[in-house]
Amino acid sequence: MEIQNLIANAEEILRTGLNSVDPYTLILEQVRKDGSHYLFSSGTDINLNGFDRVFVCGAGKGSAPMARAMEELLGENLTGGDVIVKYDHLDTVNKIRLHQAGHPVPDGNTIKATRSLLETLQHTVPADLVFVLLTGGGSALLEDLPDGVTLDDLQKLSRVLLECGADIHEINSIRKHISRVKGGQLARFLEPARVVTLALSDVIGDDLSVIASGPTHPDRSTFGQAWSVIEKYSVGDRIPHSVFSYLTAGVKGEIPETPKPGDKIFTRVDNIVIGSNRLALATAEKKARELGYKTIMLSSMVKGEAKELAVFIASVMKEIRASDRPVGKPACLLLGGEPTVQITGTGKGGRNQELCLALALEDLHFPFVFVSCGSDGTDGPTDAAGAMVTHQTMQRAHDMNLNAGAYLRNNDSYHFFESLGDLIKTGPTRTNVMDLIFALIPVT
Repeated sequence: MEIQNLIANAEEILRTGLNSVDPYTLILEQVRKDGSHYLFSSGTDINLNGFDRVFVCGAGKGSAPMARAMEELLGENLTGGDVIVKYDHLDTVNKIRLHQAGHPVPDGNTIKATRSLLETLQHTVPADLVFVLLTGGGSALLEDLPDGVTLDDLQKLSRVLLECGADIHEINSIRKHISRVKGGQLARFLEPARVVTLALSDVIGDDLSVIASGPTHPDRSTFGQAWSVIEKYSVGDRIPHSVFSYLTAGVKGEIPETPKPGDKIFTRVDNIVIGSNRLALATAEKKARELGYKTIMLSSMVKGEAKELAVFIASVMKEIRASDRPVGKPACLLLGGEPTVQITGTGKGGRNQELCLALALEDLHFPFVFVSCGSDGTDGPTDAAGAMVTHQTMQRAHDMNLNAGAYLRNNDSYHFFESLGDLIKTGPTRTNVMDLIFALIPVT
């Protein structure tokens, strides 16, 4: 199969996977209106006749299309609400106010928008219904801080956590414990209203306590666990003093814990996952089969260092090439999840680009196409979603005098693939279900 055909197939598979997790479409597919009843795919049945006011709030990169879908479903029944999105991730809505704020590092608009949201929803009563819309990015976009912790402190903490190699579960355990809204605390604020949270999962295992730091879900993490992350990555001397003091006070029991499973505040709260990485991979796999590939989906729960993951994926690709195991050729090998990168260099890139660069260095001397792409359209602090590698990548790099190993050591995968023209740039997809990773290996 010619390389251009492989590339065209890869682009079609990627596009199909991303389209399957469009949050606007997902809500309209999974919520059925029957008179005054709204029936959710989870089995939840909401009768609007039982409520005087209906609000929509939320946060995340894909929450604007979700807000548009909810406005269409609720119509005149909607009272209003506030949704916070990343800059340039807006949509067309009428009654719901959309606020733009910083991501992945919160900014002043984060605090301002969150307080506007809380002001709209203060003094709720049992006859109020609140829909909470959450997608990836919600942890950074929805924030109100305890006394003594400033925005500058939060920004410094965010940068340290993003750079040290901590995974999303570890990062969120800390975020929850220096916040007034995360880790079930938004549910506490909204009590006694009826709350239905619709979440697009961007975390491994679709853990609702981790998606956007679980603002309406019981929090199993503790101050002690949050502090253990600080110790694990040896960043105690790098985090702001106010955060250090707040967490240590929490460990000593001087600050109340986040609400835990069994707390009465969750009696009238439903949390529902409407889409995930697994859905995107399944749809991509179906498209690959339609294109004639034999497929295997290894995991939707990939994590760990991107460079180490590249070694594993390359070994599976070599096995497929040599022995048609664990799947025969032409093969499509799929994975999903969220690798991490420990930054030691001064270059520019993201986990998907780094994974691609590391794989390119694995001496794969046979035809293939490999893609790793962030479903949100953003890979690290770059304008690329990821990158594409083929069996020709290293030869092309050699011809252009690009030292791939040096670029990898400097965490400078962006400039490597930019020089080759192999960055994947989708623009904001307004969805987020972690990363889509796959390889195509032809018969010859």
